[in-house]
Amino acid sequence: MSEEDNDRYRAPALDKGLDILELLAAVDGGLTQAEIAKRLDRSPNEFYRMLDRLVKRGYVTRIDGDRFSLTLKLFGLAQLHAPVRRLVSFAVPLMRELAEASRQANQLVVFDRGNPVVIAQQEAPGYWGISIRVGSRIGLFDTGSGHVLLAFRSTEERERMIAEHIGDSGTDGRVTPEFLARLDLIRTRGYEMMPSAQTAGVINLSAPVLGADGTAIAALTVPYITLINTPAPDISTTIQLISETTSKLSEMTGAGFTAET
Repeated sequence: MSEEDNDRYRAPALDKGLDILELLAAVDGGLTQAEIAKRLDRSPNEFYRMLDRLVKRGYVTRIDGDRFSLTLKLFGLAQLHAPVRRLVSFAVPLMRELAEASRQANQLVVFDRGNPVVIAQQEAPGYWGISIRVGSRIGLFDTGSGHVLLAFRSTEERERMIAEHIGDSGTDGRVTPEFLARLDLIRTRGYEMMPSAQTAGVINLSAPVLGADGTAIAALTVPYITLINTPAPDISTTIQLISETTSKLSEMTGAGFTAET
């Protein structure tokens, strides 16, 4: 196609929006409207409406009043495409082995547009187990999966995830110094163990699947229940089984995935 043909099919508004997204993706801490205009060598007025639309559609958010930064919406859209299917294809055989070894169900969770989302589920091999439907959107603050996804991210990414989860309210009383300290503890020991906030008697055991950059691309969770009259590993052994499984999965996916895949 000639340069003349390229010009004929140009879409200036689309180009402008993509320029903004690509620019914001390359900086930390966001940019003001004037800074965006300067870096793209345009007039600030050219970007007012485009930035307004990108904010309303959830691709960009305002921080510190007058600065603009990318949300995780593009990451969420990417998760719905080939990378997430590839991740599931790697994970399912290992999840099946984990279920057989632990005698417990397990699920694989990623962060998508404000919430952790279940992308794969493996039933327990026996009669009893806790399962959750694939596609379910679960809590960020009150689940083991949510804690792990937050714990194994940079401070900036964590703040963006929380902001996207909270939405227009802009505040959440659960983001306390104690909660942030717990995330640090999870990162140090490598897993989360917490009573389920949804089902009595269930202990959520969660560990991260890490990308090449060392950040969590997914969380693998066993909703552990104590089985009576059925031989099954105890919690400590189950945690070890989960950690071994996520280590294998991280090795398999680390070369092809990062937190921004």
